[in-house]
Amino acid sequence: MMIIKSAEYLISSPEWEKCPTPNLPEYAFIGRSNVGKSSLINMLANNEKLAKTSGTPGKTQLINHFLVNKDWYLVDLPGYGFAKVSQSQRRSWEKMIENYLRKRPNLVNVFVLIDSRHTPQKLDIDFVNQLGEWQIPFNLVFTKADKSTQAETSKNVKAFLNKLRENWEFLPANFVTSTVKKMGRDKILEFIDEMNMQFRAIA
Repeated sequence: MMIIKSAEYLISSPEWEKCPTPNLPEYAFIGRSNVGKSSLINMLANNEKLAKTSGTPGKTQLINHFLVNKDWYLVDLPGYGFAKVSQSQRRSWEKMIENYLRKRPNLVNVFVLIDSRHTPQKLDIDFVNQLGEWQIPFNLVFTKADKSTQAETSKNVKAFLNKLRENWEFLPANFVTSTVKKMGRDKILEFIDEMNMQFRAIA
């Protein structure tokens, strides 16, 4: 099991070319505004103050790099969805995210965060299908599992996966998480650990 010895904020970049040298494996986290991304990042890193959590959607506006164990990068991307910003600002974010996802050479995997309290949302399905078109490897992370009953969470997760099956032959791995109960943390870190080993075997 991966032990987190250190996690530090490194840099916020306005575009992918300004990100750190791409010599370490990198994992990006993205989801709709207010999906609990900062809380999840802090839970994984075992540091409540690492990523700034906010009640205001759209707080993350740049590509934020965190260096974990001086060994791999955790990347916090701006949320997609209902942040109160102008159309032009939203377009520039979308372009920045697309360029990063499609051009960053050391990006190993994208974790797409889905709020487990809701039935499948078109915005999330569209984003996942877009990643598929771009051929970018990703997994699903269902957040806030402590906010509903286990049965409700399972029902929403199942409904989301069934919705994906309409277009996907094979489904990505998925993790059900709760930052309150630290649920899903070990499984995600275990997955990252395995991917790191594969990255190094190829590098």
